[in-house]
Amino acid sequence: MNIVIIGGVAAGAKAAAKIKRLLPDSSVKIYTDDTHVSYSSCGLPYYIEGNFEDYRTLLVRSPEEFKQSGVDVFLEHKVTKILPQNKEIQLENGETVPYDKLIIATGARPKIPDIKGINGANNIFTIRRIEDGIAIRDKMRSSKRAVILGSGYIGLEILEAFVKNGLQVDLIEHNDNIMPRLDSDMAEIIRVRRKSSAYKNFHIHLSDTISEVKEVSDKLLITTENGEEIETDFLVIASGVVPNSELAKDAGIRIGETGAIWVNKLMRTSAEDIYACGDCAEKTHIVSGKKVWIPLGSTANKEGRCAAINAAGGYSEFEGVLGSTVTRCLSTTIAMTGLTEKEAQNVGFSPVSTIITKHDKVAFMPEASEMTIKIVADKVTGLLLGAQAVGSIGADKRINTLTTALLAHLTVQEFGNNDITYAPPYSTTIDPLLDAMNILCKKINRIC
Repeated sequence: MNIVIIGGVAAGAKAAAKIKRLLPDSSVKIYTDDTHVSYSSCGLPYYIEGNFEDYRTLLVRSPEEFKQSGVDVFLEHKVTKILPQNKEIQLENGETVPYDKLIIATGARPKIPDIKGINGANNIFTIRRIEDGIAIRDKMRSSKRAVILGSGYIGLEILEAFVKNGLQVDLIEHNDNIMPRLDSDMAEIIRVRRKSSAYKNFHIHLSDTISEVKEVSDKLLITTENGEEIETDFLVIASGVVPNSELAKDAGIRIGETGAIWVNKLMRTSAEDIYACGDCAEKTHIVSGKKVWIPLGSTANKEGRCAAINAAGGYSEFEGVLGSTVTRCLSTTIAMTGLTEKEAQNVGFSPVSTIITKHDKVAFMPEASEMTIKIVADKVTGLLLGAQAVGSIGADKRINTLTTALLAHLTVQEFGNNDITYAPPYSTTIDPLLDAMNILCKKINRIC
């Protein structure tokens, strides 16, 4: 069998490796316009910060290693067309490549806002590829000031990297709270914690955005919609990403309501023998049942594996996502899973919630620290819908526990019977999750 894969970061690389294990005699080719294959783009902020010096630490597998396992990797080979009727792809140089099965793993690209003066200006960066990380780190090490546009996961991780390297940083967010995916009450806790941070060399501008960028000598002069002017050495745009679905769309392949490529549970597209996976593909939310687009490296790996099994003639279903995420910004862990309270209301649930702030372990332990957890449930059924946590590193442990509850479609009452571990270095006697369930039980008139 002749299998061609377009894209080779997370989903594409995973699909190639899996297919070759399933079908050792098959021909597997990866075509990518990137200069590297199979690397951790999620690790770029930590490379920029200086947690490790060699960017090659981010590389999972080289083209040479793929070659040894029988996979041919073609770097800097841009695919310009998919021709489903001929079962071929076309490269930028006009060459055509036939396939029996095709896997589209074209990922996503940074979203560039419409800002006056931004096109062609120097010292403006986005972060997606290895070269982006190298360029930003080099610029950071020769600079004193930076501006970041966007306060999502990447924006906050880059903020931490710059602040720890001594830069004066201005972070600009057009929403009225940072981390817009969170409910506003939880986002406010992040903002308050940032104000009390030991680091004082940053300023967060909310409900504002950049209206114009001017080059003044070797600096940038940034004007915001609220009329502020900020002189900076460079600007990092971290205002989100968009799916690379145009190649599929031009080939007549169905695009979903989110703008990403529509796929079924087998990762099949609307075109025969063509699969899609990773950040270019649409997902189903396990709690709401709605189509969503939540691009995550962990999801991309799972989807790549699923697409590979099915393309190889096996059978595997990808049920969907919970949107489970975690990040860190200046000693604060931020994690979430499932639906926020606002999302739950928008998709038709009758949400109730509780917010509890408690130590992550017994208070007499020297490393005890506070965390705040918000849990959302449906008032009618008692079904758990989602959770958010902000605070100590123990926050992610609680969210991970709740992801399993959401997958099992547990109610608040059922979760209240959970036998959660306890020892002073790890938890309070009654875990914060169980405290939260007791409060929620009262709100939905159930006994836990």
